[in-house]
Amino acid sequence: MATDTLKSTTGASGASGIRRLLLDNGALTALIVLVIAMSALSGDFLTTDNLLNVGVQAAVTAILAFGVTFVIVSAGIDLSVGSVAALSATVLAWSATQHGVPVVLAVILAIATGIAAGLVNGFLIAYGKLPPFIATLAMLSVARGLSLVISQGSPIAFPDSVSHLGDTLGGWLPVPVLVMIAMGLVAAFVLGRTYIGRSMYAIGGNEEAARLSGLRVSKQKLAIYALSGVFAAAAGIVLASRLSSAQPQAADGYELDAIAAVVIGGASLAGGTGKASGTLIGALILAVLRNGLNLLSVSAFWQQVVIGVVIALAVLLDTVRRKAGATPVSGAGGGGKGRQATTYALAAVVTIAIVGATSFLHNDSSTSTKPKLGLSLSTLNNPFFVQIRSGAQAEAKKLGLDLTVTDAQNDASQQANQLQNFTSSNYGAIIVNPVDSDAASNSVKAADKAKIPVIAVDRGVNKAAVDTLVASDNIAGGELAARTVAEKLGGTGRIVILQGQAGTSAARERAEGFAKGLKAYPGIQVLAQQPADFDRTKGLDVMSNLLQAHPDVQGVIAANDEMALGAIKALGSKAGTSVSVVGFDGTPDGLTAVKQGTLYASVAQQPSQLGKIAVDNALRAAQGKKVETTVKVPVKVVTKANVAGFTG
Repeated sequence: MATDTLKSTTGASGASGIRRLLLDNGALTALIVLVIAMSALSGDFLTTDNLLNVGVQAAVTAILAFGVTFVIVSAGIDLSVGSVAALSATVLAWSATQHGVPVVLAVILAIATGIAAGLVNGFLIAYGKLPPFIATLAMLSVARGLSLVISQGSPIAFPDSVSHLGDTLGGWLPVPVLVMIAMGLVAAFVLGRTYIGRSMYAIGGNEEAARLSGLRVSKQKLAIYALSGVFAAAAGIVLASRLSSAQPQAADGYELDAIAAVVIGGASLAGGTGKASGTLIGALILAVLRNGLNLLSVSAFWQQVVIGVVIALAVLLDTVRRKAGATPVSGAGGGGKGRQATTYALAAVVTIAIVGATSFLHNDSSTSTKPKLGLSLSTLNNPFFVQIRSGAQAEAKKLGLDLTVTDAQNDASQQANQLQNFTSSNYGAIIVNPVDSDAASNSVKAADKAKIPVIAVDRGVNKAAVDTLVASDNIAGGELAARTVAEKLGGTGRIVILQGQAGTSAARERAEGFAKGLKAYPGIQVLAQQPADFDRTKGLDVMSNLLQAHPDVQGVIAANDEMALGAIKALGSKAGTSVSVVGFDGTPDGLTAVKQGTLYASVAQQPSQLGKIAVDNALRAAQGKKVETTVKVPVKVVTKANVAGFTG
């Protein structure tokens, strides 16, 4: 039967026992090395709060990965788990809070949603004969789309009784960690002690042989993918509990982390190999990496490079181990349990001893006279937020402050992790540009509880107290954009609107402003409103499509300059002549287009000023000085007539 652990077949080996032990446990070795390295490099890593943070940050990925382990062991793949997690959480929140369904029944509906998605995947693969990659890729799109349809693109508040899954027991033990452990034990039991677990290894090892031996492979695949759906639903519920809301865009890309965790943990994509403990180690490796790199203030862009390299090295170590003369033993059997437990115990002792020694490196570290500040931006894949960072960094350098900047990559969960890291490291103050105003609330509350001042920039935080909000008014800016294009068209004309990324507060608020502004101009006809996700390429594609249906369009309102620039590209010679385009943000590329006349106007928010003022207020708050509750940075309509005098 196919296997998940390896042992040496040679009785004598030139390598020492410790070396053989490490080679036979490649993922565990990688985790030990990472923990030791992070402990040596950062004095904040070994704190109790931070280690608990690592557990919380690994929880959702690990739960997803346990379900994916079943699929990979059986030589399949499941790309849909992230979207299924979001859909399950959305169904729970939608049914419980908007339709009065009892919470217990809503939870059952959420789990049933995961099972249904898994069964569809299994049916398409087992009976429709679709490749697992294609079937689950289709479900990825369907589940994400349904999540957006049900939620209308907006977060839905999570029931309080279920939100406790994101809390702590006794004020210190995180519930997500307990759920992760419980789901891990279930996964280990299924893999090692059940008929379906043995079937997974048999199918993954040799599907045709399993079929000839009497195994009902098609029915087993249905059950395997249904199990993956159950674990995805559980992960979605835990994630939404942490964020106190069901986010339709939650867990985007998490399927790749889940697959990486399984492979790092020793499973083979060819099937037949894998175990729950290895998957847990893989998830912890990813969490330790992200946590440690945040603490070390590594650039958000370099973090992606480092994580990719470490994943490759971890798998390479496993390959080296296999080539070193190791042979498989049954993953479904129990013969190696005692030795496995001894291995983990020895690893724990070695790690604690070395980590304890490295902790002395930080005992004499001097504290800075200036407070350390953390800035978590929603994304750095947008010139507007890059300008906020530049303004903040320039002011921090001027004041002699140590500013750590992180990129949440438009992932509310990742931002929650970053804010937790700032809090556990006892930063002097935290500046947050929320991915979503509701989702950031729990993390801000934790910082408030730790008496760390929090400054919100560009977007506020709902249901939590911040010391200062430094922002322009997105709704007022949207009204200004609508008025600008309407007046340019003389109060009558046909326009289209390019909306931002569904589910983000900026997209909602700017769309609200557009609608309010256009009410005063009944002669303006809105031909279409379509999301282009704040992205220039998508702005080009969406505008190109809209032009096919509406070639007589006279004006375009875009929720940011990037989409406006894409629209200009699609319009070609019409931009600035027969079609007036208005953008939002006042980015350098947008202002250049204004100078050239292709972009009629941009509602500029002066992002560099937002970053500068946020740092100034963070320093004052950290020093215990009084700060204003709200600091409004005025928006300004920049046209060709006044662009020369605008500095941003």
